[in-house]
Amino acid sequence: MTLRRVNVVILILLAVAFLIIVQRNLLKLSDFLHKENSDAEQILPFEAELSPQARLKTGAKGEEISVLITAAEDRLGGVIAAINSVHHNSKANVAFTIVTPNDTVDHLKAWMSNTKLKEVKYKIVIFQPELLNGKIPKDTSMLDAAKPLTFARFYLPVYIPDAEKAIYLDDDVVVQGDIQELYETSLKPGHAAAFSDDCDSASAKGIVRGAGNQINYMGFLDFKKEAIKKLGMRANTCSFNPGVIIANLTEWKNQNITQQLEHWMELNSQVDLYSSTLAESLTTPPLLIVFYKRHSSIDPRWHLRHLGTTGAGNRYSAQYVRAAKLLHGNGHYKPWMGTSSFTEVWDQWFIPDPTGKFHPVRRHAD
Repeated sequence: MTLRRVNVVILILLAVAFLIIVQRNLLKLSDFLHKENSDAEQILPFEAELSPQARLKTGAKGEEISVLITAAEDRLGGVIAAINSVHHNSKANVAFTIVTPNDTVDHLKAWMSNTKLKEVKYKIVIFQPELLNGKIPKDTSMLDAAKPLTFARFYLPVYIPDAEKAIYLDDDVVVQGDIQELYETSLKPGHAAAFSDDCDSASAKGIVRGAGNQINYMGFLDFKKEAIKKLGMRANTCSFNPGVIIANLTEWKNQNITQQLEHWMELNSQVDLYSSTLAESLTTPPLLIVFYKRHSSIDPRWHLRHLGTTGAGNRYSAQYVRAAKLLHGNGHYKPWMGTSSFTEVWDQWFIPDPTGKFHPVRRHAD
């Protein structure tokens, strides 16, 4: 009888311990969900402007293709050219979400509503910089730290909550093909995003002069840091460029991709995991970590890169550039600058600023 009672007591104690563990886990889950909702509420944007097509839900028929792009004041001409190129080259039902700071809204609205872009379906959403508190270093000498809008791509499901799939585009791209084709890119089961690998035939030629080897993980992450070592990633793994993203938003939400990215942002702000590397990027490294060997690939024709780097004019022929379906002017020399290559391609999509504030720089200008 004594032994039986002891066994009963042990079973009761185990049951109590189990219930305590379950309760603690539920509390942690509740805290996590509360934090997730709180972050979402911070950024949950109020729409500053809806185009007539968006308000009336009119426009092209077919599945809506959601495209997110950011609009900084000093790069607004790039946004206009990118949107115009997408709109002109596709009959698909494209809906743009344009994320912009509050002080740029009026300028953007004037440019969109007083030109032929008034035919485009779009919504303008105000970016909340408070979202990044504690997530990026205060040192604004870092390129991305001085451009908080670049992190908007981390919050795709928040800005586009009702879509199952979306495209993110940098503001220095122009699209020469039908974006419907890019949208229809197949993602492997379980993958939340597709990117262009930097080791594909086009990108392998695009090593940035003077900036080290930026076609693999070593060019972006400090593999001497313990937190990076513990991940077990191979330093020579081919990196990818996040200037064009095709996202499965259902998988993105299910896998808590945004929260994973925020974790690495916060950790880097404390430990400095990659900000001292040659890449000088705070945006790409978290994506490389979270999507390590867990992303699909984009057809290289849909992301011709490095057009804003030294020697791009010698690297690519004019015929090759015109045959590409998406051009990306990543690098120091943007297509609205006089020192950029292939500016004539970008110029055909640029729409002059009706307010007269933005003027592309051209070498032949007086």
